[in-house]
Amino acid sequence: MTAAPLRRLCLVSRQGGIAGPATFQRRLAEGLAARGIDQCYDLRDTPYAAVLVSGGTRHLGGLHRVRRQGIPIVQRLDGMNWIHRRRRTGARHFLRAEINNLLLRWLRSHLADGVIYQSQFVRRWWDETYGAVQVPSAVVHNGVSLEAFRPGEPQTESPGSRLLVVEASLAGGYETGLEHAISLLNALGAIGRPVELIVAGQVSGKVRQASDSGSPRPITWMGAVASPELPRLYHTGSMLFSADLHPACPNTVIESLACGTPVVAFDTGALPELVEPSAGRLVPYGADAWKLEPPDIGGLAAAAAEVLADLPRYRRGARARAEAAFGLDRMVDGYLAALGWAG
Repeated sequence: MTAAPLRRLCLVSRQGGIAGPATFQRRLAEGLAARGIDQCYDLRDTPYAAVLVSGGTRHLGGLHRVRRQGIPIVQRLDGMNWIHRRRRTGARHFLRAEINNLLLRWLRSHLADGVIYQSQFVRRWWDETYGAVQVPSAVVHNGVSLEAFRPGEPQTESPGSRLLVVEASLAGGYETGLEHAISLLNALGAIGRPVELIVAGQVSGKVRQASDSGSPRPITWMGAVASPELPRLYHTGSMLFSADLHPACPNTVIESLACGTPVVAFDTGALPELVEPSAGRLVPYGADAWKLEPPDIGGLAAAAAEVLADLPRYRRGARARAEAAFGLDRMVDGYLAALGWAG
């Protein structure tokens, strides 16, 4: 009698394990467990049939050992660190970002037996910068539980409109997105569409103080929001402003769409792959976003006003887009196919 093939996956990341804000890894682990696929988080915890590396890792010696044993290594790739080359972020942050880029590139070029890109945009970025890899590759967008993240009754305690900015961190050069959000607030107020800004994520006190002084209305600072509380946060918003420039495949956008909260943003990075016209509005940046030139805030404000004027339709479109493309099962199917474990 032939033994069933081993279907156990070793998940490796910089964090080492599944603790902390590793949203993708946690969701993938839950999806794999639902399919009866076991996982581990340490290369020494053998046996396993394959290794999935989320981004980069410093455990290169362990990966070389795994490769010599004939166990396939698949790398999940984000975009590259780039904003530190355009804004002063400090020597330590600059060095850390460059080392991480080097690790990502080395793993992709020398160790990976397959590559999964988070979006077509990420694939193009890596291929145009370093050339296409000579191993199998695929694009798999991030996914979310459509049961956990679903539309709720919009909060009614505030009579005004609410603009959400939800990021894990708005530091290390990514304060630019917050600056754009405040400019959007000013522009919306100027055309008679005042909104309240709610910011969730890690923000330094210095940035908060500068943002408060530049905002036409008080900003609500939520700090880091635990994952179970995120759906309730999205329900309070009229729309989400995706603050990151050239994002790989932001979980916040997918979560917001699943909750029926439309998205407004500039059309950079992977956002054109994620946000269809029925689910929100994307507008041209209007300048060179890679150089962080000043964007077309007026065009962004006009698009946001259009969403606010027809909010029920955009809410329905946001949820429909998530149901069609970003369910957790769909993401898990993509990873299993890339691992050769489909069926």
